[in-house]
Amino acid sequence: MDINVLGQALKPCSFVPLTGFFRDGCCRTHETDIGEHIVCVVLSSPFLRFSQQRGNDLSTPRPEYGFAGLKPGDQWCLCAARWLEALKAGAAPQIVLAATHENILDLISLETLVAYASDRPTFTA
Repeated sequence: MDINVLGQALKPCSFVPLTGFFRDGCCRTHETDIGEHIVCVVLSSPFLRFSQQRGNDLSTPRPEYGFAGLKPGDQWCLCAARWLEALKAGAAPQIVLAATHENILDLISLETLVAYASDRPTFTA
């Protein structure tokens, strides 16, 4: 079973648009997933512009690949390194913690992830 950053079962990120390395709606990973598509984000205009400037245009439809293009508000499984790059550039989109794979904790602290969470957890003592 895949686990999210909160130590619970990984929730789906998005079925429309269909996302994930396996195109199953979840930010699961596998050793063949070199980009580690494990961060479930809520896309924003600043991030989409940032990604396009970095050579990864996620907004333009690509019908030949069955890709309708993404828009602000869509949820998407993003590569771990791209989210970290966007964070450093001040363009990081919000994260859905319940749908973000625990492996991201190898690169980014839970505190940082919570600061960018769209689904902020309530911690009790």
